[in-house]
Amino acid sequence: MIYESLLVIAVVFVASFVALPVVGDLHAPWQKHLFQVFLLGVLFAYFAAFWLRSGQTLAMKTWRVRLVRADGGRVSPGQAALRFCLALAGLALAGAGFWWALFDRDRQFLHDRLLGTRLIRVPRPA
Repeated sequence: MIYESLLVIAVVFVASFVALPVVGDLHAPWQKHLFQVFLLGVLFAYFAAFWLRSGQTLAMKTWRVRLVRADGGRVSPGQAALRFCLALAGLALAGAGFWWALFDRDRQFLHDRLLGTRLIRVPRPA
């Protein structure tokens, strides 16, 4: 998660670098909210694009982890959107959705348990 966080910070930095000259100084509350919604959209696009294409973000590829449905197939766009929203909510609640994995019998995050998705290990290439 630390490696993923570093990549997310880089994505947010680049998105901010592009958006701030357009949005301005963010003095008005509506500008701040618009900017926050923009950044959430960028983060969703980052995660969803990787999850839908290969089931792996850049950090997940490094650690050889893949997101799949319970039957082993690729996640649907709806599952990706719900997973993003539930993970964000779990993170906002002091990481409760992630702490859940410490007590789950299969070591799944709460959002994966609720959506019927799971993280699997990808074998090393031969």
